[in-house]
Amino acid sequence: MLDDTLLDDPRRLADADTGGWLRAAARAGAQVRSTAEAAAEQGVERLFAERPRAVVLVVRPGVGLAVAHLVAALLGPACPVPVVVSDDVPPWVGALDVVLTHTEDPGDRELAESIDRACRRGARVLLTAPDEGPVAASAAGKAVLLAPRITMPPGFSYPRALAAWLTVLKALGLVKVDLDLIADELDREAERDHPMHESFVNPAKSLALRVADRTPLLWGLDDVATAVGVHGANVLAGYAGIASDVAGYPQALTRPVLHRRAVQGTSGADLFADPDEEAGGLVRVLLLAVRQGPVADAARRAAEETLPGADVLEPAEEVTGGDAVCAALLALRFELAALYLGLAAGTLGGNPY
Repeated sequence: MLDDTLLDDPRRLADADTGGWLRAAARAGAQVRSTAEAAAEQGVERLFAERPRAVVLVVRPGVGLAVAHLVAALLGPACPVPVVVSDDVPPWVGALDVVLTHTEDPGDRELAESIDRACRRGARVLLTAPDEGPVAASAAGKAVLLAPRITMPPGFSYPRALAAWLTVLKALGLVKVDLDLIADELDREAERDHPMHESFVNPAKSLALRVADRTPLLWGLDDVATAVGVHGANVLAGYAGIASDVAGYPQALTRPVLHRRAVQGTSGADLFADPDEEAGGLVRVLLLAVRQGPVADAARRAAEETLPGADVLEPAEEVTGGDAVCAALLALRFELAALYLGLAAGTLGGNPY
């Protein structure tokens, strides 16, 4: 059962947070800065200056898949080079290609073999991973290895992987991004979401309360927002034990039963409905929006007309700086909201007495 009183009691929150997870998530900005510094020291901008034939994102278990979804969405269909997401290095990878990968598992032998194969074929490889074990050994002297400079609990490396990959893509001339601005906005978001701030002024706590005892429908109004929804679903499941649905809104429209339930749930007609009497319980529709412009505005208006009571999470209303900044901010808010939910429900950490 959710103990929502815990969220506004900093002492009890601190006692429940036995793993220091809230503090770890709040260091997202520091992770971005330290990764950018490490990349500069290793000459990433020089090593990855030449545009490749293809960019290959090798994903392993963990946050890498969500980061790959976001990076691919940020690049978009107008990207001048193909972007391939794979769990292994494709057989065609060669000297004209760039391979980016991330892991928290230093003993991932499959990834170690992939890195070794890509390097032997002459590809430029950047890896974010611990500087020990078979993975690091496979990159030694052949690939750029960005090891973590800040000690974090497992599962909190999303900002580090994102910063490393964006650094390379910026050097390649494929994205325009300001990592210092991303780090600054993540610091500001962490401050807004600080445990000392009460729920009504704390965006992460407010989000946690909105999805408590509901099935969240994380429906993106653009491809970047949908990609952030993948990370949101991962952290809600990992820290709060909540299963979510993630889809772009056009895809959600193709599932008539679930969409009908969403319409009913946002109409206000079932305000006092008993979840036990609802087939499958109640849902909470979260419309996620990152991109700006006429197309995005039209998609939002259409969705809000159909789902008038849906929550709209649109970071661009709070910050400026472009899609990457807004996406990183929204990802961190989901992470902190999931942690608050897990701590308040007792699914994470100590017993919230």
